[in-house]
Amino acid sequence: MSGHSKWANIKRRKAAVDAKKGALFTKLGKELISAAREGGGNPDSNLRLRLAIERARAANMPMENIQRSIMKGTGELSEGAVYEELTYEGYGPGGVAILVELMTDNRNRTAQEIRYLFSRHGGNLGETGCVAWMFSKRGSIILAKEQNAVSEDDVMLLALEAGAEDVRDEGDAYEIVTAPADFPAVLEAVRKADLKVAEAGITLVPQSTVHLEGEEAEKCLRLIEALEDHEEVQNVYANYETD
Repeated sequence: MSGHSKWANIKRRKAAVDAKKGALFTKLGKELISAAREGGGNPDSNLRLRLAIERARAANMPMENIQRSIMKGTGELSEGAVYEELTYEGYGPGGVAILVELMTDNRNRTAQEIRYLFSRHGGNLGETGCVAWMFSKRGSIILAKEQNAVSEDDVMLLALEAGAEDVRDEGDAYEIVTAPADFPAVLEAVRKADLKVAEAGITLVPQSTVHLEGEEAEKCLRLIEALEDHEEVQNVYANYETD
């Protein structure tokens, strides 16, 4: 598997959704607040908010919770804690580059906790910019094969005609990769073709990867899972590959 496989990361997160639904709703709520604050409360004109709503619905988040979060983001309701969006960078076992996106109301506390997780699992937190240069922003659209009776050639033709850069076979899903600017048009073309989208958004893709095996691979996975389980972490990106 690959650390930059969006589908692999999604499946790993969803495996524990039922057991951690409260924490998941908290993360989804923060994303809704941030998206609404950044681009307004109308999903028709705010792509980030539209995608956040779709993810919240897919997780069975109640509509009243979704609407309340949006209203907090637009200022119609008091937000209570004020969340700050931060990015932490560091290295995992084997020199794997790891980038963590989170939202916190206490950056000092969170910095200590993230530093501890890196240290506990054989990694180390680095300075700002130490690994960010290894990643590029790309649009990612995931089509689960079990939900779509379509061939890779058909997906490739549709995606490239709409302006995508690449289509990757991730085993039980296809990942369509786009430039950020082309992402909305490609997503719209996919939906017009009546294909079911498992996940879509702007993600970070590593320019190169580090191959891990055995104990190093296990340590790296434990670190990434620990980071993903942190209640303030929204996304974790890494450039590892394993067999």
